[in-house]
Amino acid sequence: MKRRQFLQTGAMAAAAIALPSFAFADSKRKIGLQLYSLRDVIFKDVKGTLEKVASFGYTELEHFGYKDGKLFGLPIAEIGKMTADLGMRITSGHYQTTHFDQWEQAVADAKSIGIENMVISSLRKEEHDTQSNLKKVCELINKKAEISKASGIKMGYHNHDSEFKELEGKVAYDIMLAELDPKLVSMELDLFWAVYANQDPLKLFAAHPGRFEQWHVKDMDKLDRKKNADVGTGSIDFKKIFSKEKEAGLKHFYVEQETYPVSSIDSVKACAGNLKNLL
Repeated sequence: MKRRQFLQTGAMAAAAIALPSFAFADSKRKIGLQLYSLRDVIFKDVKGTLEKVASFGYTELEHFGYKDGKLFGLPIAEIGKMTADLGMRITSGHYQTTHFDQWEQAVADAKSIGIENMVISSLRKEEHDTQSNLKKVCELINKKAEISKASGIKMGYHNHDSEFKELEGKVAYDIMLAELDPKLVSMELDLFWAVYANQDPLKLFAAHPGRFEQWHVKDMDKLDRKKNADVGTGSIDFKKIFSKEKEAGLKHFYVEQETYPVSSIDSVKACAGNLKNLL
């Protein structure tokens, strides 16, 4: 993004930040959605998909697929305005370490639409196949997080189940918690993948209070642990988990569906409705 474009979008970002959140009438919670949940439809009709998301009651969004200043094939400024016009904010985004080569530009683009968190969604195999390599990538994430911090953005890391496996005698996630600077990097805990790896989120919160500023909220099918259920219909006790949100340090959470009982749109709608009653 050129300087003139950055300045032009800055005003738009400020307006987006000032917009009130359309929380549920009986709740002060801001319900978020990781747009990866709608990866099968959003590229076909970005505006129409976002309109549906807003109608379901979502007010905060987490993006994916950033590339060359674009989201879903459109300029990031256009996506930022589109979501703001619908009363939503993109508060977070998923990135890869492959973005680090042009991280300053990625940060500038994120700042231009008011993004607060830039989250590394996963690591490449060679980045966490040994303790040494994992520590090196954690050091690199810390360095890039300094750049993000200078623009008022917090870095984050999102887990799957592999981080909870042992790596040369130590759990990889424990290494990351030790190596990633909590002043620079927060942990976005994917509750489904943590539970899938036989981890207790409450024990993680107690052991590392304040570290888990963002969550992915997706439920687990009662019969097949590899599948998602619509939030509130599966086996994960979200009421119990949310009872410890202050200890965790929670600031934002996002529904995310990777598999669906019927369709992505149906699941995203059902999850929002269920959360309204659940929380």
